[in-house]
Amino acid sequence: MIAGAAGLHPLASTGTTVDNSLYGELLKKYVRDGKVDYAGFKTEEAKLDRYLKILENVDSEKLSRNEQFAFYTNAYNAWTIQLILGAYPGVTSIKDLGSLLKSPWKKKIVRIDRKVISLDHVEHEILRPRYKDPRVHFAINCAAKSCPPLRPEPFDGNILDRQLDESTRSFINDPQSYRLDDGELYVSRIFKWFSEDFNDDVFAFFLKYATGNLKKKLGAKSGRINIKYLEYDWSLNEMQ
Repeated sequence: MIAGAAGLHPLASTGTTVDNSLYGELLKKYVRDGKVDYAGFKTEEAKLDRYLKILENVDSEKLSRNEQFAFYTNAYNAWTIQLILGAYPGVTSIKDLGSLLKSPWKKKIVRIDRKVISLDHVEHEILRPRYKDPRVHFAINCAAKSCPPLRPEPFDGNILDRQLDESTRSFINDPQSYRLDDGELYVSRIFKWFSEDFNDDVFAFFLKYATGNLKKKLGAKSGRINIKYLEYDWSLNEMQ
């Protein structure tokens, strides 16, 4: 439950920006190297609740396109953390929070835009179709070890493009996220699940964001490589 009455919270939107300061304080304190200190978050759950109330009061229609993108991404990530905290410490995977009839991503928990919607709705009905930017897959975090890491800062419309590039490039070049064996490139299953978002050309996307030796190796194999997919670890992305 979100703590406090609506009247106790400042108006979230000034017409152009969203106040992410509370969320930023929490991320800076409890996210390190993509791992999340959920025990720490739990001690300041009331602060997270206040931030979620701020998001609930935002009029997203008054935001610029980039601010909207950042708003929905932050909402997805913050509500995912809140979902985990609701069962923490008795949770080892976000999948534990679903049931045979309903996945955790289909639960209507996200309070934004004067509605209560699901995480799936935010991702598949708003972020993906509206912005058509494959980098979103490296910005939203599903609380799993194989998911692209949660940034230790909120997304901000003023620097959104840089943040999306950094998150994408960081994941692409992380040795834990790929394996290159001779003529086979093993990549995250994200590229399989959402192949249409990458124009059904995973190799081209990898080549675009690869750096250093990885870029050289991929460039040398252009046109002579098979794409395969790594197993996905749904274990909680918890700081040990």
